[in-house]
Order: sequence, then C-alpha cells, then structure tokens
Amino acid sequence: MMRVVALPAIALALGAGAPAPAPAKATAEGASITVTITNLRNADGVVRACMTTQEKTFPRCRGVAGAHAATVAARDGTVTLTFDGVKPGHYAIALLHDENENGKADRALGMMPKEGFGFSRDAKVRMGPPKFSDAVFEMGSEDQSLTIKMRYML
Repeated sequence: MMRVVALPAIALALGAGAPAPAPAKATAEGASITVTITNLRNADGVVRACMTTQEKTFPRCRGVAGAHAATVAARDGTVTLTFDGVKPGHYAIALLHDENENGKADRALGMMPKEGFGFSRDAKVRMGPPKFSDAVFEMGSEDQSLTIKMRYML
C-alpha cells in the first residue's frame, strides 16, 4: 500500500512552515519511507519514483519483483511521497520529473537528460546513472524519512 502526499511549495515559500506529514507507524507488513523531493523547477507532469533492492536492475523498476514504484503530481518546489509496507533491507531510489508524462526519461542528442532526476543519498551522475552502491541506504524496521534533491541538466 502506498500513500502519496503533495506539499504546496507556496506555503513553504511564504514561511507558513507547513509541517511534514506525520510518519506512519511501522506495521507487521513493514515500515514506511517518506521521501521529500526538493528543487522541482515547475509543476508540469509527474514525479516518478522507483525503489528497489535489485542492484542489477537499478535504476529501473518495471517488472522487477519486490520493487516499489510511485507517481505523484509535480509541484513547483517540493513534493512528498511515502512508500508503505517496506521490509528491512538495502534499497536505492531513483526519481524522474516526467514533465511531459510520456513515461520515459527524455534526452537531448540521445544522452543529455532533458527532464529532472534524483537518487537516494543524492548520488552523483557521471556519464550515466549512479551505481546502486552510491545510492543505497539501509532500511530497518522503523519508519524513515529521506530528502532527495531533483537535478536538471538542461
């Protein structure tokens, strides 16, 4: 089960200090990971999130057993989403600001990302996506919160 929450960036910009969503209680099915995604450049399209334990397929999630995927409407500034029912393990998260909602990462000249992207631990991008080992974090049985900065190259 997944819960998705969007925080209006305007409230934060005006200093309203909108509180972060209260973390969910860990359950027998697993804990929750709340991801705050910052630095979105606009409210176009959606933000797609993929969370996986599979080093060989990272950053892809489609068709990967046990992978968690989420989509949330984009907002200028910050959005928040939560993965529920997460079992303990080592995970990495990949994000895409799919501005035109075509379900893929658009590129200029076949290699330069035209849309925003981000990875857990704010793993750096060098001539392609980071390695799983650069983005991996440990999830225990307690709820967890992460912040990932969206980055744009064009």
